[in-house]
Amino acid sequence: MPKNRVIPFGYCMRNGEITVDFNESKAVARIFEEYLNGSSLQQIAKLMELEKIKYSASSDHWNKNMVKRIIENEKYLGNEKYPQIIGEKFFTHANEKRMLKATSVCVIPEDLQEIRNRTYCLECGHRLSRIGGNCHSAKWDCRNPDCYRLEYQLTDQMIIGVVLTVLNAAIANLNLIENNGEISTYSPTADIIRKQNEINQMLDSTQVDFDRIKSELYRLTEMKYDCCTYNDDPQKTKQLMNLLENQKQLNTLDIGLFKSCVNRIWISHFCATEVEFINGVHIKNITERKNKNAHSIECNDNSCEGSDRDKSQ
Repeated sequence: MPKNRVIPFGYCMRNGEITVDFNESKAVARIFEEYLNGSSLQQIAKLMELEKIKYSASSDHWNKNMVKRIIENEKYLGNEKYPQIIGEKFFTHANEKRMLKATSVCVIPEDLQEIRNRTYCLECGHRLSRIGGNCHSAKWDCRNPDCYRLEYQLTDQMIIGVVLTVLNAAIANLNLIENNGEISTYSPTADIIRKQNEINQMLDSTQVDFDRIKSELYRLTEMKYDCCTYNDDPQKTKQLMNLLENQKQLNTLDIGLFKSCVNRIWISHFCATEVEFINGVHIKNITERKNKNAHSIECNDNSCEGSDRDKSQ
């Protein structure tokens, strides 16, 4: 690994003063020229290595960070200590270009983080991974070693498009998110029935032991309570209806509405996506493969349908 230079590349020390190194200064000018002509930092680093230009006395290794530091180093404009190597106009244009590239790199926005937190593999149940930090090259895949890779390239915009399509389908047809489950259910077990019969027999006895009956009644109550189930899906369905009934069709994803309505996004290996709402209802969106190398997850207006999961509930 190359050592950091004490004196910036392009300069050297002679007779106790910093002066221009002829060969290195030519390389500095070449770096600025190549960058302004469209070469990337990495391409310039490789060029320096191909031309056997030493970064330091002990190393001819280059990387893109070295090139970047040269392009942004204001010492090349000249000051009391360092002679000028690069003209001000040349330097300004190069750094304007560098700043423009830096701001165009897409860091994962908060909205996309919310989607990532809710996106899972339909096959194994693991959360999908978003691979690559750049918004133009990032893709999604299942990284569970016991599962399989997705059969198609899934991008940020594809997932956002699916969610937008499903939400608009639900807005247009609220019947899609209906859940007919009961709020609570009670099905007595054999033990409860047996305990109830025992208490009835004790009450019919000629000699009633009220303390024991009281204790058994408490026990029966506990058993019945444990046997009851509570289902808040109907309340959540009502909540969804209130959120969506007066909602206009979305042109862009409303992340607040998404967070309020969607529990999870399930993506299979074979171009099918299910959006699970907070009340447990799944709406399936079928994706179609356009050709061997391109895939579309845009569905027709009538391609959103309830999942088989819902039909079994």
